[in-house]
Amino acid sequence: MTCGHCASSVTEELTEIEGVTDVAVDLASGAVTVTSTTALEREDVVSAVTEAGYQVTA
Repeated sequence: MTCGHCASSVTEELTEIEGVTDVAVDLASGAVTVTSTTALEREDVVSAVTEAGYQVTA
């Protein structure tokens, strides 16, 4: 991700996952940190990132 619009798209999709309370995107590295009140299922996170037009690489 290289722009604020990209970060916003990913943030919007991730915050739709139940329990997510915060999403932080580091544009320089592309790292995304998700804070939630419950454990997240990897497939939910991957699906949200894919819906935003990106892919999880780690």
